[in-house]
Amino acid sequence: MPIPTPTGDVGHAGTAVTEVSAEVRPEKLGFGRLLRTSGFRRLLAVRLTAQWGDGMFQAALGGAVLFNPERQADPLAVAAGLAVMLLPYSVIGPFAGALLDRWDRRRVLMVANLLRAVLVLMVAIMVGGGAAGLPLYLGALAVAGVSRFVLSGLSASLPHVVERRHLVEANVVAATAGAAVAALGGASAIGLRAVLGAGDMGSALTTAAAVVGSVLAAVIAARFRRRLLGPDETNEPRQALLAVARGLADGARATASTPTVAGSFLALAAHRLAFGVTTLVSLMLFRYAFTDSGVLRAGMAGVGEAVVLAALGLGAAALLTPWLAHRIGRARTVRVALLVAAAAQLGLAVTLTLPAVLVAAFVLAAAGQVVKLCADAGVQSEAGDAVRGRVFALYDAVFNVCYVLAVGAAAVLSPPDGRAPLLMVGAAAVYALGLLAHDWQLRRVRTRTC
Repeated sequence: MPIPTPTGDVGHAGTAVTEVSAEVRPEKLGFGRLLRTSGFRRLLAVRLTAQWGDGMFQAALGGAVLFNPERQADPLAVAAGLAVMLLPYSVIGPFAGALLDRWDRRRVLMVANLLRAVLVLMVAIMVGGGAAGLPLYLGALAVAGVSRFVLSGLSASLPHVVERRHLVEANVVAATAGAAVAALGGASAIGLRAVLGAGDMGSALTTAAAVVGSVLAAVIAARFRRRLLGPDETNEPRQALLAVARGLADGARATASTPTVAGSFLALAAHRLAFGVTTLVSLMLFRYAFTDSGVLRAGMAGVGEAVVLAALGLGAAALLTPWLAHRIGRARTVRVALLVAAAAQLGLAVTLTLPAVLVAAFVLAAAGQVVKLCADAGVQSEAGDAVRGRVFALYDAVFNVCYVLAVGAAAVLSPPDGRAPLLMVGAAAVYALGLLAHDWQLRRVRTRTC
């Protein structure tokens, strides 16, 4: 099971269109008043229930594969499991994004959540039957693909329930609360697994419990009026196949045409590359290298502690991001987050101990979520509604492909017990490269305005 990442729609408070507007302080709305907005509150409820189910499913399946006494796992097996869950959807996701700009997003959220519930039950049956390898991975892939489709739909829908000038605060609440609830879902799976057992049958029952989140999300989504969540317009051809095929190219063009959005993408890509390396190394350390030390635990319990600390990091990001963006601007906020993450990676390289990994789980989750929140609102405020779904689908692809590539590279380079300090140094260097790439895109904005 991967240590929880800043998930959600991208996954899911960007820099603005010009260098001047990139430093504009967002108008404060207040979280309490935002939550009193009925449309936002309902969309948030869909997100929380869906992401709780996602977190529980991923943790249950991860425990079944990595920490099941009836199964064995090495770095390559862990990497393969993550790859089949994320990479194939990342390839088709940008094409599917075209459908978010064509179909009623309310209906998408309803049908996709119900479909995910059915798929979760199918995977649970496979786990209980002792399935392994490709069949189990394909089932997990199907669940992950539908989950990412749901999250992209939620992000594309947000500007329809929140005024544009308040997207920073809305993203802080939605993305951060969603990621925290996903972590809570993971912790719920760990607790339920302790009660039901760590074998195949206990893992199957724990996995099946994740269906509750999907069903509740579909019920809540049904309460929206038709077309309330958009799209309001479409610039796609009438032929559905041609519209889907254009999705990747449209998303890429829309991203490249706005340097500030492209800069956010590059910063997020750097985080996901570095975080993928850290995830693989940390999992192998918890599985094979660490031993219990007082209240700090090894094994699946230790991963649970990392989940809690990562969730706290997400909460810290929720408080820090609006404050930083209001005072120093969004571009500088991204820079600070990348620098902090690079320093955390270097500290982890010096001492690969249990306490150091837990501290890194908090710091990296917080820094990554700050970057993500900055990217989210950038896409929502700068990409047109007619292409926003495709841009978010491309955003998902960047989010997942970078993570899987990093996990795969770490699996090849890491020793079986995960003690790989040089990989942590490499992850720190990736954050530095992300900072340079982000600033390069901002210089494109400055050049345009001169």
